[in-house]
Amino acid sequence: MMFSEDVTLLLTAALSCLILFMSLKYFWRKGNLPPGPTPLPILGNVLQLGKGDLVKSLLKLSGKYGEVFTIYLGSRPVIVVTGYKAVREVYVDRVDDFLARGDMPSFDFYYKNYGIAFTSHMDRWRELRRFSLATMRDFGMGKRTIEDRIQEEAECLVAEFKKTKESFVDPRQYISKAACNVIFSIMFGHRHDYEDAELLNVISWIYTSFVLISSGWGQLYEMFPSVMQFIPGRHQKIFIYLKNLLNFVEKRVERNKKALDENNPQSYVDVFLMKMEKENTNSQTEYHFTNLVRSTLQIFFAGVETTSTTLNFSLLLLMKYPDVLANVHEEIDKVIGRDRCPKIQDRNQMPFTDAVIHEIQRFTDLLPMGVPRKTTRDITYRGYSIPKHTNVFPMLTSVLKDPSCFLYPDEFNPKNFLHENGEFRKNEAFIPLATGKRNCLGESLARMELFIILVTILQRFNLKPFIPPENLDITPNVSGLGNFPKPYKTSFIPR
Repeated sequence: MMFSEDVTLLLTAALSCLILFMSLKYFWRKGNLPPGPTPLPILGNVLQLGKGDLVKSLLKLSGKYGEVFTIYLGSRPVIVVTGYKAVREVYVDRVDDFLARGDMPSFDFYYKNYGIAFTSHMDRWRELRRFSLATMRDFGMGKRTIEDRIQEEAECLVAEFKKTKESFVDPRQYISKAACNVIFSIMFGHRHDYEDAELLNVISWIYTSFVLISSGWGQLYEMFPSVMQFIPGRHQKIFIYLKNLLNFVEKRVERNKKALDENNPQSYVDVFLMKMEKENTNSQTEYHFTNLVRSTLQIFFAGVETTSTTLNFSLLLLMKYPDVLANVHEEIDKVIGRDRCPKIQDRNQMPFTDAVIHEIQRFTDLLPMGVPRKTTRDITYRGYSIPKHTNVFPMLTSVLKDPSCFLYPDEFNPKNFLHENGEFRKNEAFIPLATGKRNCLGESLARMELFIILVTILQRFNLKPFIPPENLDITPNVSGLGNFPKPYKTSFIPR
């Protein structure tokens, strides 16, 4: 009995010391960081952030602590930056101070600092970004352009919608297939049939993992990764899906390697493989199998989900606002007609449609928290001392809904991007996929896809909602990483 009591006392003393140590560590690390809610030892600010909607919680704290404040995700301090002016400082004015990629434990578990999008290794990021931008810009020119591929996929999507024969369907699966095929064509060199099991699996893995990372379970893992990796829960499926995706890319890369014709490369992967062969004697090269697989997955993961979710939101919003849809139809008929394929050059002659697409991206607020950054050195920012490698959340949602930048920040209204004379109005606060040196690699591709695919759909169809437009719920399912539309059904009525 005495032995048992001694052990209990010893364990209690050890736990008390650990809590005291963690408390001292918090106060020591806080230093001259921006203000914020007082964190609990080990748990951080889980009480302020643990209600399932991290975005709303952070915006509420911003109202109390100001544009720049500090929270703790577990033991990890994070600087939260809100509002157009403050976020612009991070992305543009002081970009080199905030250029490193921040921690994202769900992705970091498998990417392990490799690839283009989730590496904090600055030389690796610069080299792979330079290569990827050049390859995606030049690929296919003079033979079959990226625009050709998008037009082909838009026609395939229209054919699939025609097969539904005006029945009510959930458009997400159809749209995801088209978005996935565009990226597959660029990354691997060919598309899949819409009923192909491989294509359907990839779409499911991408969508489900993205939703789970954004869910309450995913938020808990982001806060306490070292503990949550051992706890059962829905977050464990994230790693199953990411592993499946990595295995898929590895197999596809090997397939491309066997069929590679160096005189006629057909894809991003082909060009990367040729670069690997050229630098195979360089022990310091970034062109190796691990970076190829991770970069490929990161590019098409982002490309598929951002485009498909935005298009899915687009149809919902246009059904909610039939007057806006009618005006888009009128402009399409006037500029393009109903026979030829839409081209990206048409956008310059379609200010209303361009404004609608911009407003869809602004209102849907796809990545409300942005993608985390890290400080590259010890810095002084707005009078505060922020150590090197401190995580930073640039809240894109606070920019896209900034009342000082948009006339109608909280409602869907194309006038946010239109002058009184009907001409398109640019807005520097329109940064749905960030801005600056480390903005989204495929932003120009995404804009091209959104315009060509959406205009092609609306050129051929009227949209009929399953329920009256006034009953459609356009409130996004706000969560951690992304916003998703609530499920809905529509009927595609040929025009």
